[in-house]
Amino acid sequence: MDSIRIVGGNPLKGAIPISGAKNAALPLMIASLLTPETLTLENVPDLADVGLLKRILANHGVDYSVAGKRPGDLPNAGQTLGLTAAEIVDTTAPYELVSRMRASFWVIGPLLARMHEARVSLPGGCAIGTRPVDFFLMGLRDLGAEIELDRGYVVARAPGGLKGGRVRFPNVSVGATHTIMMAATLAAGETVIENAAREPEVGDLAECLTKMGARIEGAGTGTIHVEGVAGLRGAVHRVLPDRIETGTYAMAVAAAGGDVVLKGAHPELLQSALDVLGTAGASVSPAADGIRIVRNGAGLAPVSVTTEPFPGFPTDLQAQLMALATRAEGSSSITETIFENRFMHVQELARLGADIRLNGQTATVRGVKSLKGAHVMATDLRASVSLVIAGLTADGETTVNRVYHLDRGFERLEQKLSACGAEIERVRG
Repeated sequence: MDSIRIVGGNPLKGAIPISGAKNAALPLMIASLLTPETLTLENVPDLADVGLLKRILANHGVDYSVAGKRPGDLPNAGQTLGLTAAEIVDTTAPYELVSRMRASFWVIGPLLARMHEARVSLPGGCAIGTRPVDFFLMGLRDLGAEIELDRGYVVARAPGGLKGGRVRFPNVSVGATHTIMMAATLAAGETVIENAAREPEVGDLAECLTKMGARIEGAGTGTIHVEGVAGLRGAVHRVLPDRIETGTYAMAVAAAGGDVVLKGAHPELLQSALDVLGTAGASVSPAADGIRIVRNGAGLAPVSVTTEPFPGFPTDLQAQLMALATRAEGSSSITETIFENRFMHVQELARLGADIRLNGQTATVRGVKSLKGAHVMATDLRASVSLVIAGLTADGETTVNRVYHLDRGFERLEQKLSACGAEIERVRG
C-alpha cells in the first residue's frame, strides 16, 4: 500500500495549478444519464473517484472517451470526457460499486427520470458520519416516485414518469439537491426545491443542465425552480476549479510559509476560508491568473471557526485548518456542525505533537512551537491531506500511510508540492 514521505521545514514558492473540482465533476458525469446524446466535460480531474464513477456509469451503458492522457497533452489541463448514454442497459447500481463511493448513489435521480425505474444500493464512502439518504427518498417521493427498501437496495419506480412537485429539505443537503434537480429536469411540470444547497457545485451542475436544454432558475439560492422538459440534448461544459483544493494549498502555504500563486483559482468560491487565512496572518491577494498566498516570517494568529453550508466555512477544509492552527501562537476553536464524526484526524495530529482537546463537536487547538515527524495514518479524504500539511511544517520525517484516501480527491499532490520546494515523495507499497 502506498505511503507519502515528507521532510518538513521547506517554505513553498512558485505556482500550483488548481484542478477541476471533484465535487462538481461527479454530478456532472452522472448527468450524462439524462440524455442519449454526448455530454463532453472539460477540465475533469484524474482521480480515483472519477475512475470509479466511469465504471459505474459504464455498468448502466454509458460509453466514454478520455482525452488529456496522451503524450503532448497539457499536463495541467485536466481530462476531457465524452460520455454517451445512447441506451441505458441496466438500471441497477450494484453494491460492490456504490458501496465504495457515496456520490454514486446520485444515479438514482437520472435513472428514475429517464427510465422510470432504478435499483440502487445504499451508499458507502468516507466514514465521517451516517449521512442517511432520507432526504433523497423524500424528494423523489414528492416527485411521485414509489420507493421501497429491499435487502440493502433502494427500489424506485415512477410508472408514467416523474411529476413536478414541491420539495423542502429539513436540512441543507448538497447531494440531495443535485439528485432532485437532475430528476426534476425530465419530470412533467414544475418542481420547486426549497432549502436547497447553495454550493458553487450546484450552480455548476445547473449551468450544464441548462446547456443540455433544462429550464432551471434560482441555482445558487435557497430556492430552485425547475420546469420539466420532454428530453435533454448533449452539451460541452467545463468543470469549475476545485475550491477545496484551492483552500488546501492556501493553508499549506500559510502553514509552511512561502509565496505561491494558485493558478486558475476563483476567490469567490471560498471567500470565507480566505478571510480566515487573512485573520491567521497570511497575505491573500488576487493574481493575474488566480490567487497569491504569502507568509514570510510572521507568526500565525489563532482563529475561531464554525463549519457551515456555503457561503460559510466549508466542512471539507476543517481538517486542513486544524493542521494550520497547530502552529498558531495561542488557542484556536474549531466547531464542526455538518458531520458528527469528522475529528478522526485529531489523534493522528497528536502523534506529531499537536495539542488538541475535544468537547463534543468543538476542538480547541493550542499552538505548539514545533511538530515532530512521525508515522501517521489517513482516516478519510480531507483528514489525510491535513496530515500532509502538518508534515510540511514538522521537524524531521513524516510518513502518511493509507494514502488511497488522498487519491480520491487530490490530483498529483506530490508533484504540485514538490514543484514548489517541498521535500515530498510517494513511496510505492
